[in-house]
Amino acid sequence: MKKIDAAISRFCYRHPNFGIPNLMLILVVGNALVYVMDALSRGTFSPILSFVPGAILQGQLWRLVSFVFVPNSSSGLLFTALMLYFYYWCGSQLEQLWGTARFNVFYLGGVLLSALTGMAIGMAYGGAACTFVTADMQYVNLSLFLSIATLYPDMQMIIFAGFIPLPVRAKWVAWFDLAVFAWGVVQCVISGQFLMALVPVVALLNYFIFFGDTLLGGAQRTTQRFQQRRSPNTISFKKGVREVKRRQQSQGYLHKCCVCGKTDAEYPDMEFRYCSRCSGYRCYCMDHINNHVHITDD
Repeated sequence: MKKIDAAISRFCYRHPNFGIPNLMLILVVGNALVYVMDALSRGTFSPILSFVPGAILQGQLWRLVSFVFVPNSSSGLLFTALMLYFYYWCGSQLEQLWGTARFNVFYLGGVLLSALTGMAIGMAYGGAACTFVTADMQYVNLSLFLSIATLYPDMQMIIFAGFIPLPVRAKWVAWFDLAVFAWGVVQCVISGQFLMALVPVVALLNYFIFFGDTLLGGAQRTTQRFQQRRSPNTISFKKGVREVKRRQQSQGYLHKCCVCGKTDAEYPDMEFRYCSRCSGYRCYCMDHINNHVHITDD
């Protein structure tokens, strides 16, 4: 994944003018027009554009491209409008951040992988005899938000629970996005269409090509932090505070110098410090904090 991402970065650097500016705007407007035409034709327009391998093998080659303009036919007007706006927002944010070239490689790469997967599924189901849709852009469009959430995990978003707006961080919404991918796979498996489960998986593959190295690096950093916290050489200051409070309750003072024995009860104006290099949360007065032999467990 890292080598592929590096190759893409080199290509975009050498060809900054590659791609179609405002690609997401064109796609969203196209989806909206197809939705309107479907409403006027009672659902007979989008089937002409959908990705049907049997029809493609019979010469209807425009379906290799036109399927990107087919919206989710099962959605109502309001939901479709909201989703198209959401896709446009995600796509335009990525284009501003990455540049036109890299965003086009990302999105068109998703289109290409979806088309190849759709044709492979169609061939497995009989080639020219396959008369159902084997590819769409639902999961590629959902991967746009996964990209935004990966780049800005703590970005605040507003979601509506009924009519109540709730502020939620992008990383938590991304888990719901991943759940949609997982449910798509489960639905295909339950219905016995095992090959169709590849459609959401391939969309995620395109996402991992661009973000695999970032995700692996984050996982490694998380593992390192966990190992550091579990290390016996790491000082837990929360544990130290609890130990100090127990000492205070049992001995009547809060701090006691390990060298001279002075306590904060006897010398209330004296400052005391805890040495981070000594084991056992050892306390020292200001006279000895920089003048003592460090005690370790080794």
